[in-house]
Parts: sequence; structure tokens; C-alpha cells
Amino acid sequence: MLAIFIFGCKKSKTEPQINKDTSLSFTVNDTYNGTLKYSNVNLKPNVKFSFTEAINTATVSSGIVLTDASGNMIATTISYQDENKVLILTPQNDFKSYTSYTLAINDKLKSSSGGRLINPISITLVSGLDNSDKFPRVTDDELLTLIQKQTFKYFWDFAHPISGLARERNTSGNTVTSGGSGFGIMAIVTGIHRNFITKAEGLARLQKIVDFLKNKTTKHHGAFPHWIDGNTGATLPFSAKDNGADLVETSYLIQGLITARQYFSGSDASEVALRADINYIYNGVEWAWFRKDNSNTLYWHWSPTNAWEINLPIQGWNECLITYVMAAASPTSTIPKSVYDQGWAKNGSIKNGNSYYGVQLPLGPAGGGPLFLEHYSFLGINPIGLSDIYANYEMQTKAHTLINYNYCIANPAKYAGYSADCWGLTASDLPTGYGASSPTNDKGVIAPTAALSSFPYTPTESMQALKFFYYKLGDKIFKEYGFVDAFSLNEPWFASSTLAIDQGPIIIMIENHRSKLLWNLFMSAPEVKTGMKNLGFTSPNL
Repeated sequence: MLAIFIFGCKKSKTEPQINKDTSLSFTVNDTYNGTLKYSNVNLKPNVKFSFTEAINTATVSSGIVLTDASGNMIATTISYQDENKVLILTPQNDFKSYTSYTLAINDKLKSSSGGRLINPISITLVSGLDNSDKFPRVTDDELLTLIQKQTFKYFWDFAHPISGLARERNTSGNTVTSGGSGFGIMAIVTGIHRNFITKAEGLARLQKIVDFLKNKTTKHHGAFPHWIDGNTGATLPFSAKDNGADLVETSYLIQGLITARQYFSGSDASEVALRADINYIYNGVEWAWFRKDNSNTLYWHWSPTNAWEINLPIQGWNECLITYVMAAASPTSTIPKSVYDQGWAKNGSIKNGNSYYGVQLPLGPAGGGPLFLEHYSFLGINPIGLSDIYANYEMQTKAHTLINYNYCIANPAKYAGYSADCWGLTASDLPTGYGASSPTNDKGVIAPTAALSSFPYTPTESMQALKFFYYKLGDKIFKEYGFVDAFSLNEPWFASSTLAIDQGPIIIMIENHRSKLLWNLFMSAPEVKTGMKNLGFTSPNL
């Protein structure tokens, strides 16, 4: 065998050898990988032990034990070869998919002459994919509704009870997030449209949210912090120096509020009041002040105790196009086109133009970067038919997504599971914390939000991924609030977390794929039309 361990025997100086000890080597499915852990094994693996001495078969039941992660005994089938020097073990029933099992060979196993086992070992066997469907098949349209409805629960059932805002993640307690709440507001509009809730229920929730934002939440030059105490509205520090305004998160929140304002367009007094309150919040943001001493770029953070110390300009192609659009659209604190051109577009240096995996990328970093760059701003901004002097944004969003998709198919890092069925690299939870995955920073982790929030750009490829995530991995990753944040089939590892900024784009972008609901509402706002035209955008929707 590939692994040979110490062979030993007890000897007496005066008596002939009686009890011969034994040692073992092993393979799993005819392979020895040099370790005691085997991942992605088939559901009924074959483990072959070779011993230096014949073994006492009567000691096998107590000396070789297979258990699951909870310590439950797993029945096995055992056969022998080479006069009981070779033992072959297989589980009687198939393993469950992506589940860890322990195969322990202990010192109760004896040789046929009563000798001991010199090298007891414990082997970890982690099963791979069980290709059976985990849920009943439904039509594609029914599946999209099912995913949206389950994901909606994060923003409806799990919303903070006092503020109505979205918690940062499923373990955040009173910590709510301004940007994720903007996504949540758009999810509520979607929920009404899909009859998950009534319009009256949605209106009542929006009234609670808007009242909390207007009257209870601490603002900094009209802008919101990244994190807010859902009970009091006080600013919660996002990091040591980030305890004030976050202009990018504010723009996500305003994007959601403007979308809701356009949806609740009735003449009823409650809808009129809601629109007025949303306008008050939007008009209160001092977008131009965030140019920092009237410079030609917007800055991300300002703190009442640290001022501009973080010193992070919002520029280059990333997730922040919406920040410049909302600033340009502001009726009270607008920015000129020069700030967009010199700050955001860096005088054209946001252009890329190179091809990756056969797809030309108009803007952004090599390989496109994580996919959320094409999601957050385009929850409301419709990229279809949208252009300016820097790019065609329909081409940009589709190209970025296809590069990510093609990279996962090529799978140069050889991570388990990557395929046309299983793709999507973006910012998400990782086994080691939170981070941004991309073709140039591949962590071996797939985030469902990456492919599913790309439905408007790659409907065929995203549907293929959705079916794999739901039907094949659903027992592992489809939970109370929709899909968990991320997973790795390489480890394997499955997150237990759900995040507002990842759940929101799933329900919103599936809806934009199905009906263009959120795109149509946001792009119908007169300020948005004016602001985007002033920045040089052209579109049939402006």
C-alpha cells in the first residue's frame, strides 16, 4: 500500500514468539492521500485495510467503528481477503450528502494470535454530493416565487420590531443597517407586488421605518451611519473611526426610499404623508458637503469625532455609482458633472477594455471584481439601454457576470464543485470571516447571491445555478430566510448566516428580471431622470 506503518512483534528471549502484533495501512476508494481526512467521497465509500498479520475477526465489531457527527453508529458491511490480512469496509446505506463521518480503528482490534494493533487511527470521511432532488420539482416561475417569498421573510419576519429596519445579519440583535434597510424597503415593495403581504401591511411597515429614520435616527449632515441602534436610532460605530456618516450606505437607503415613494403614489392622506416624509429625508442629505472642501470627488465617511480621517474618496468602478446618481439628483444639494467625471470616473481611468475568458469588460478591475459591484447600484438604476461616455452599462453588467461565470467553469484553482451549475464569486461570509471573492481573489467559496442577483443579466445561467442550489444543495443551504450566505464544496463548509446586503439583491433582482418593477419605479422619479441626464447618461428609460 502507499502508506506503510511500523511493523512490530513481542519476543521473548527464552520462549518462542506467541502474540504477534499487527500494524495497518489503508486506502479510501483505492487512494491514500497522505492524511487522515478524505473530502468529497462518494456516498458509499470503500475503505480497504491491509494488516501485517491476520486479524481476529471476532474483534472487528468492537475494534472498527463508523459513526456520524452526532456519534451514532453507522452499520457497515465487511469482507476479508488474503487470509484475513485484508479487510474491506463499506457503509450499508448511503452517506448523507456533505456530511462528516468518523471511522475509528482502536486497540480492541487484535491479531489472530492475540497481538495488539500498534497504530490505532481515526479517519474522517466527508461525503460529497447526493445528486437526488432535496425538494419537489416545480415550474421555473413557481421556483422564482418560492425563492423570493422565503427570502422576503428576512426583511419582514426578522425586521427589527421597533424600527422596522433590516438587521445587519441574522445574529445582529439590535444592530440595523442603513444600506441593507434600503434593500429591505425595495423587498417590501416586491412583497406587496407578489402578494406576500397586502399593500396596507406594506404601507404600515414603511410608515414605521420612515418615522424612525426621520424622527429618531441620528444623522450627520443629513447622511446616515452604516449601523444604527434599532431601538434608539443612535449611531453604532462600524469600525474604530467610522462612527458617523456613511454616504454610500445612505445612497442605498435613499434608493430604496425613492422606489417606495414612487410605488405609494396614491392620493390617500397616508400615502401623501409618506411621500412627504421621504422627500424630507432625501432633501436633508448634504450630498455636496461630502465633496470635502469643495473638491471634485465625493468622500465616503465623515465622523463627528474623527472628521475626514478615514479619507476614502468614492471613485473608480465599484458598487457606488448610485451614490453619484443620488447626489446629482438631489433637489437641495446637487453635484455638477465635473465631480462625476473627475471623482467617480477619474477622467476616464475607470475604463478597462480588456477581455477575460472570451468576454470584453468595459469598466473596472481585472476580471471584473466581485459581482456585488454590478448589483447594489443597479437594484434601482436600470442598466438595460443605459450609456454614457464611459460605457454601455447593459454590456458592462452582462460582461462582468459572464466573466465570473466563465471563470468558475474554467476553475483554474481546481476547487471542488465549481461548474456551470455552481458559480458566483462576490463578497460574503467565508470560513475565516467576511471577505470579497473574485476571479483574482478566489477563496473557493460560492455565494448564492452572486448568481441569483445576476438574473437580469444572465437569466439562463442564473436559473441553472438556482436549480442546483435549491434542488441539489437545498438540504444544506436553503433555510428559514432563503439561501445561507455562502458555502464551499471544497471543505465542505456551509455558512449558517444570512446578511441583509446579500438577501436583498436576490429578491429585488429576481423581480427586475421578472417584471422590471424596481427599475421602473426608481427610474420614474423625476429627480433621478434629471440627475442622470445632467451626468451625461442616455437611456430609453430617462
